[in-house]
Amino acid sequence: MFEADRNAPVRAPWGVAALLLATGDALAARFGAVAVRGELSGFSRAASGHCYFSLKDADGAPALLRCAMFRRAATLVDFAPADGQQVELRGRLGVYEARGELQMVVESLQRVGTGALYEEFLRRRARLAAEGLFDATRKREPMRYPRALGVVTSLGAAALRDVLTALQRRAPHVKVIVYPALVQGVEAPAALQAALQLAGRRAEVDTLLLVRGGGSLEDLWAFNDERVVRAVASSPMPVVCGVGHETDVTLCDLAADLRAATPTAAAELAAPVQAEELALLAARQQALALGVERSLQTRGQRLDTLALRLGQPARTLLGQGQRLDELGRRLRQALSHAHERHQAAPRQLAQRLRRAVATRLQQQPLRLAATQERMQALDPHRVLQRGYAWVESADGRPVVSSQAPRQGQAVRAVWADGRAQMEVLALEPLPPAG
Repeated sequence: MFEADRNAPVRAPWGVAALLLATGDALAARFGAVAVRGELSGFSRAASGHCYFSLKDADGAPALLRCAMFRRAATLVDFAPADGQQVELRGRLGVYEARGELQMVVESLQRVGTGALYEEFLRRRARLAAEGLFDATRKREPMRYPRALGVVTSLGAAALRDVLTALQRRAPHVKVIVYPALVQGVEAPAALQAALQLAGRRAEVDTLLLVRGGGSLEDLWAFNDERVVRAVASSPMPVVCGVGHETDVTLCDLAADLRAATPTAAAELAAPVQAEELALLAARQQALALGVERSLQTRGQRLDTLALRLGQPARTLLGQGQRLDELGRRLRQALSHAHERHQAAPRQLAQRLRRAVATRLQQQPLRLAATQERMQALDPHRVLQRGYAWVESADGRPVVSSQAPRQGQAVRAVWADGRAQMEVLALEPLPPAG
């Protein structure tokens, strides 16, 4: 066998680029257009519009397929791709020559469900929200001017360098204490929980910064661990969480008192700019000095005025004397007018009484004549003079109704110029009027 191999013709060695190109051609010829289903991981969109990500099995198998989707295909996607989503890709397999990696050029991307990790994220979020860990009423404002800040992160993380750089630039006077912890991997949740609890027990900082750089949903999964979330919520000092990039949201972000888009933003939220605060203090100091100076000037002017008035008492006494003389003159005039009014009052009352008596005497004859006329109008003899007569009984009582006399009774008829004796022969009542 070895002899046969030794006698076989020897091919020339491949160049790296040629071998990769041949491999890509072989893959394209062997598989052509393929469809594959899996879970998105590490999705990113470049400024050019091209998208790059990896696809893995939803069951957690350690297989990973690098994918690229160019701008033309990306514009046709009708949803916002994100890590953890379960999708179905259609495209062609090839080899990315720059790194010698298997790569799929994606021509279409459709969402077919939510990845298992993302589903677990949603379940945890709903359960912890129901417990009230994310309520806005629990949020606390970080101290405006902290003495010391605590940072919970990995000692080798770029996030720590970003935070320290930002704090050195903004507030170099603020003390920084680092509580190191793993930020990725299976041991990270326990380490983060221990660091947060250590900071709470030592109580040597005013605000805690929980920070980490960006990554996929799997990379940031430690910050979705229930132990870490509860440690953040129970921290005795306010916690500012700056995990990942602006689009990354973890459960620690929701439980923290304040969420920052990035680690640098967390540092900026935790400490004000020293130069700006010093400038504000200088401006307030200047305003206070100007206010004190204006107050002193005003009080000095008042003191000068009082000194002038005190230095010339004769002028003050003269003015007071003139005012006293004027008040005395007005008082004398008032007393004189009052005396004159009191003297004139009896005369005026006597005149009014005489006028009233004369008027009353003039009106009395008129009232008497009017009364006599009314009495004469009521005299029954006046009625008889107009042709009427009245009937009276034998004893002189008036008969005012046909029901009063009896048949055969003697009555008298009285006229203005005489009387007549009569006897009632018959009575005929009249029917009632109307």
